[in-house]
Amino acid sequence: MRPALALLLACLLLPSIASARQMHQLAGRSMGTTWQVIVVSGQDPGVLRDGIQARLDEVVRQMSTWEDDSDISRFNAAAPGTRQVLPPGFFNVLQAALSLADATHGAYDPTVGPLVNLWGFGPDGQRREAPDDRHIETLRARTGWQRLAVDPADRVAIQPGGLYLDLSSIAKGHAVDQVAAYLDAQGSSAYLVEVGGELRARGRKPDGQPWRVAVEQPAPQDQARHDGDWDGPRLSGIVVALDALSMATSGDYRHFFKEDGHRYSHTIDPRSGRPVTHALASVTVLHPECMQADALATAMSVLGPEAGWRYATEHDLAVLFFVHDDEGFTQRMTPAFEARLQDP
Repeated sequence: MRPALALLLACLLLPSIASARQMHQLAGRSMGTTWQVIVVSGQDPGVLRDGIQARLDEVVRQMSTWEDDSDISRFNAAAPGTRQVLPPGFFNVLQAALSLADATHGAYDPTVGPLVNLWGFGPDGQRREAPDDRHIETLRARTGWQRLAVDPADRVAIQPGGLYLDLSSIAKGHAVDQVAAYLDAQGSSAYLVEVGGELRARGRKPDGQPWRVAVEQPAPQDQARHDGDWDGPRLSGIVVALDALSMATSGDYRHFFKEDGHRYSHTIDPRSGRPVTHALASVTVLHPECMQADALATAMSVLGPEAGWRYATEHDLAVLFFVHDDEGFTQRMTPAFEARLQDP
């Protein structure tokens, strides 16, 4: 877990842990990051930890582009016309991704992987200079969510040729939901699940208090720093009480590179094939499903502070925007987000 978030949770939970025999704090690693679960349960904590890890490992086997033998990697390497039956979890995530791509007119696109890799933010490794326009346009011809045909009846995806799926902007949220579903099935009465900064909570702590989590925010010095020296999230004074609710955050200050004084964000706009250039610094989304919160945070990051705001308010989404300005950052929250600041 990121240090600041871990410290926050420790401070919030210590009084309850001391008085609750069935409060378990579990942790591990998955998807190149860490996970942590705090759960109220009568089950053996070792059994719970193994079950959680198994659910996360399953998501990796299905949807990690970093694993050559994963289901998604096999699809990406398949010959044109190949029909691949996908596992239920993979197919459900893909359908959700395609639905959001349609709703945002391509601002969110699960086929953007080749461009993410080209700009140095994927499995192919980092780069320190912008690619040339010819290379960008060549790879843009390989992308486009409309090129992917699926058969829901048989959970089949058809490889049109050269299409590269990348579900990293939604799979982590799905993994959080899978852990939550496992804990529900085990009869857990309350829990807080965190995977790489994405969160989902249910119920209340034994003392009756809700799970309260501070929203991450950028800092003015993030604009001047270099990629690689980010020391973790800074927590704002905005605290959300989570109950049957998930939280996901996306920001342009986490991963980027600089060339000749120009800053290239890791957020790639699928419509242009290039990093976004608007003033949105970070966005936090609240949603019952972490999969949706995760994907929507990426979509809002691409749409930017104006188009993203319009989309969020039109769809009654709970979204908090932090926007670059001359003095640092300003914040703007949708009415649905503001309503969530009240304790459940």
